[in-house]
Amino acid sequence: MASAIADLRKKYSSRSLSEDGVERSPFDQFKYWMQEAIDAELLEPTAMVLATSTRSGKPSARVVLLKGIDERGFVFYTNYESRKAEELKENPHAALLFYWGALERQVRIEGVIEKTTHTESEEYFTTRPLESRIGAWASKQSSVIESRSALQEKFDELHAQFANQAIPLPPFWGGFRLTPVTFEFWQGRENRLHDRIRYRKQDGSWVIERLSP
Repeated sequence: MASAIADLRKKYSSRSLSEDGVERSPFDQFKYWMQEAIDAELLEPTAMVLATSTRSGKPSARVVLLKGIDERGFVFYTNYESRKAEELKENPHAALLFYWGALERQVRIEGVIEKTTHTESEEYFTTRPLESRIGAWASKQSSVIESRSALQEKFDELHAQFANQAIPLPPFWGGFRLTPVTFEFWQGRENRLHDRIRYRKQDGSWVIERLSP
């Protein structure tokens, strides 16, 4: 097994990243990289690992999709009764990780979490496909269920109930926004001497600094 893993080693030689070459705003730099990931037609470029922890520090992580970004932060949506939501209620600090392997890049973001407004959640919810809106009502996310068929039966029941009418935003469903305090942009380089550029919030401004790989 060890030799098989060693055979997968990469040289990381296609790109570079410098303090002088990045945007002054980490949001602008992120949007630039995200657009390059989209233009490269990568699979799920908006997918990100969301890491949370309980009040006592027990961690967990999962992949969610980025649904919005502006100077206030990064937005994703979920069931407010899910495990991730419960942990964010206990400990409103979280981390995001984007990994674009084909571009030899990753972005790490750490910050503070808050819920989006009801209006923001409602506006996004109406843009979801019909079946996804019904699915949000049908799923008690993270809870133990009897079977797949029981979930399907609930979905079918709600599909009939909501036939020919607007589907309202579930009271237990909505968005979270992570407001960053640090960003780290990682670019793979030869000999594992990777480029790591960090943006750190200090006195209302972003400090840009290079980290050792």
